[in-house]
Amino acid sequence: MPTVLITGTSSGFGLATTVEVAKRGWDVVATMRDLGKRGELDHAVAEAGVGARVRVAQLDVTNSQSIDAAVALLDLTNRPLDAVVHNAGVAVGGAFEDLTEAQVRHVMDVNYFGVLALTRKLLPFFRAQRRGRIVIISSESAFAGQPANSPYCASKWAVEGWAESVAYEFEPFGIDIALVEPGAYRTSIWENSPRVLPEASAYRPLLRHLEAAVDAYVAKTARDPVEVGKAVAKVLDAPHPRFRTAVGPTAKFEHFARGKLPSTLMRKIFGRFFQLNKVRW
Repeated sequence: MPTVLITGTSSGFGLATTVEVAKRGWDVVATMRDLGKRGELDHAVAEAGVGARVRVAQLDVTNSQSIDAAVALLDLTNRPLDAVVHNAGVAVGGAFEDLTEAQVRHVMDVNYFGVLALTRKLLPFFRAQRRGRIVIISSESAFAGQPANSPYCASKWAVEGWAESVAYEFEPFGIDIALVEPGAYRTSIWENSPRVLPEASAYRPLLRHLEAAVDAYVAKTARDPVEVGKAVAKVLDAPHPRFRTAVGPTAKFEHFARGKLPSTLMRKIFGRFFQLNKVRW
C-alpha cells in the first residue's frame, strides 16, 4: 500500500483528506500539533472503518525537533514514503497596521516556512527512492489580495512561488509537486483565527463591516471540506497530476481571472461583492 504523511489532521481539510485517502487504500500517517485534539479524527476514522490504515502522530511544523521526531517515526530507511500533504495552516484577521510582528511571523512560520522545513527533511528520502509527491493545500487567497487578510494571502503567494521554483529542481528525481487551492469551506480556521480589532484602530469601520460581511458569506456559501479531501485524493492517485487544482466555484473563477484581469478590477469586483462602498469612515 502507498503511504502518505498529512499535516494538520485534527479537523477540516486534513481530517477529510485522511479519511478519503485511507478509504482509497493508502496508509496514512495523520499528524497534528496537539494530540489532545485528535477526538474528531478518531471518530471519523472509526466511522469510515479505516482505522487499520491510519496512524496518528504529533507534529508541529514550526518546531525542528518535532519534525525530526515525526520523520524518525516513519522509519524511512525501511519503509518508503510515497507522498506528503502539507495542510497545516493558520490565519489572523486584521488591518496590517494593527497586527504585531509576532502575529504576522506566526502565519508565515506555519503556512510557508513549515512547508519548507518538513519538505527539506523528506527530500533526501524522496531523492534516494527516485520518486515522491508533495501536495500543498494552498488557497484561492493565492490569486488575489484580500482586505484584513494580508499575512494569510502573503503566505499562500509565497508558498506558490516557492513550489513553482522547486518544481524544476525536483523533476529530475521523479518528485512531483502540486497545489490544491480551495475556496470557502466549512473548516475551523474561521472560528479559530484571531481577529484583531482595536477600539482605536483607524481601520475599525472597514474591519467591522468585513467581519459581518465575511461571516454572512461563509455561513451562506461555505462548502463541505470533503470536496477538498476528494480533490487531494485524486491528485495523489493521478499518474501525472496537474500542478494546480482549484476547488470550489470562487476558487475556479479566481484561478481563471489570475493574470487575465487587472488587479484594480479584481479589487473593484471584491469591493462590490462585499459592499465596501457602504463603509462609513
